[in-house]
Amino acid sequence: MLARIAEQSQHIDLQAHTIKLRDIKIERIAHELARLKAWRFGARTERMNAEQRELFEETLAADQASLEAQLEALQSQSGAQSETAAVEPRRQPKRQALPEHLPRVEHRHEPESTTCGCGQPMVRVGEDISEKLDIVPAQFFVNRHIRGKWACKCCQALVQEPVEPHIIDKGMPAEGLLAHLLVNRFVDHLPYYRQEQINERSGVHTPRSTLAAWSGRAGAGLMPLYEAHRAFVLGAAVVHADETPVNMLEPGSGKTKRVYVWAYARSSFDALAGVAYDFCIGRAAKYPVEFLKGWSGTLVCDGYKAYESVLKLEVRIEAGCMAHARRKFDELIKENQSPVAAQAVQRIAWLYRIEKEARELPEHERLAMRQARAGPLCEELHVWLRLERQRVPDGSAIAGAIDYSLNRWTALTAYLVNGNVAIDNVSGWPCHLEIMKKAGKHSVHELNRWTLWKRREWRGANTAPNSGPGCFRRAARPMPPWPR
Repeated sequence: MLARIAEQSQHIDLQAHTIKLRDIKIERIAHELARLKAWRFGARTERMNAEQRELFEETLAADQASLEAQLEALQSQSGAQSETAAVEPRRQPKRQALPEHLPRVEHRHEPESTTCGCGQPMVRVGEDISEKLDIVPAQFFVNRHIRGKWACKCCQALVQEPVEPHIIDKGMPAEGLLAHLLVNRFVDHLPYYRQEQINERSGVHTPRSTLAAWSGRAGAGLMPLYEAHRAFVLGAAVVHADETPVNMLEPGSGKTKRVYVWAYARSSFDALAGVAYDFCIGRAAKYPVEFLKGWSGTLVCDGYKAYESVLKLEVRIEAGCMAHARRKFDELIKENQSPVAAQAVQRIAWLYRIEKEARELPEHERLAMRQARAGPLCEELHVWLRLERQRVPDGSAIAGAIDYSLNRWTALTAYLVNGNVAIDNVSGWPCHLEIMKKAGKHSVHELNRWTLWKRREWRGANTAPNSGPGCFRRAARPMPPWPR
């Protein structure tokens, strides 16, 4: 009888363990499904909603009540003044002045007659000036190069001015048209087929295959500029690295193949900013290893395995991305599954509040503020994560989020020992998203407009995209003002 009871107890324990594992698996699958649905259909913001904030706003509510009481007391002391105070008029938005560098075309308007009705001549006493913005649409024109031939009747010698070098020798496009093509394609993300249609309206036939070929030839011509720009980016002691997928059309098959654009940017704290792009067929470690050959410094990156090969050298230091660590918890918050994730996001938010204050400080002051204020919070976060990890079941989604932070803790806190290292890999991309997916300050977004590449574009893929965004990061225009 006792043996049977022991057997049944063992069987019950086994079933309980099986059910627990099944629940963990269901939770993980549900988490992945919810994450995919959120990525496909949901909003892309990672801000906490009101319900999430309520978990941590008890102390804030108390502080608010105290401040409201003080404010009420002050208002009661100056009640008479408050009752008679005039309501401040609503401030109207002010129109931004037109840029000073734009040329001004003056149109003068004077009365037909400046003789008064009394017969006396009028005197000009002033003027009113208004400005309206106008545009001259892009217009094709043909440069005719006429090279005169000069001959000597005595010795039969012939003299003629040599042909100037061009990006495409004996080709139809001039350098201005090529610059226009590349800016439209890689800065404004205008596909070739749309450029073809636009050109057709002016009676100029430029098939998209021709435009792609021109881009490739122009890319080859820009290669020295690309190499100089790459050397400039890798001249920084802190470099951000990231990669994004792009769909490339396979010729003749009608299918697409996934390729990658790797981006490398100087630190956002550098006086001179810069970002270089490397178009690659894959996502293997050999691509960043080759691009970063000879470089030493701190690499800010996420936890992708390929970067481990890059960081094998002792002259390179890894810095992690706090935004990636935060995102692991944020995905769980959106499912309302774990209060632990919400508390983790709140703790990380405190670090970002400090970083917001420190960003504008000089390097040594920034580092001092980080170590004095963010350092203790990071230590508390680390201890808290280790304790919470012991309480959550292995294999659960929250366990995976905590493990990501704990396994990369040294990298995540690298910004506490180097004032030029950003807290995450997002701060270093004020223009990355222009061509990838949301510089900093730049547009993630137009990605859908240029996401299909062709093999004909490969040659220019590494050079042309580096030229336009590079100009923007230096507050320069990628094209000169026209006419020139």
